[in-house]
Amino acid sequence: MIKKVLVTIAAATFVFGGIASLSVAADMGPAEMTLETAGSAKPKPAFFPHKAHQDLLTCAECHHAMTDDGKQVAYVDGQEIGKCQSCHNEEKLAGKKSGKEKLDTFKGAAHANCLTCHKEVAQKDEAKKALKKCNTCHVKK
Repeated sequence: MIKKVLVTIAAATFVFGGIASLSVAADMGPAEMTLETAGSAKPKPAFFPHKAHQDLLTCAECHHAMTDDGKQVAYVDGQEIGKCQSCHNEEKLAGKKSGKEKLDTFKGAAHANCLTCHKEVAQKDEAKKALKKCNTCHVKK
């Protein structure tokens, strides 16, 4: 009898744990996004095919967190994803740079991460050389 109870508890834990993990994994964000700097017509908004990037990259290649003293912390599965501007602003990252890009602006952070990756992919694959062009993301209407 005790054996049946233990097996039932173990099975229930496995089933409900699996369902819970599926519900967390199911929220992968929108398939497409328009990224823009609040309150500004420039730079032009960027079209971002989120699902296409998810199919090629891990979440941690783009997403991360930040400590109170401004240091980047690696993404961990299940981490809440906030807006980039919540940290990439002059109040939290004043003067921080990556190469020539300012990390204290959303535009600078996006160019430091996204454009760098686009250039690397384009350099490795001649068929993808258009990824280096501004209109890849900043689509003309």
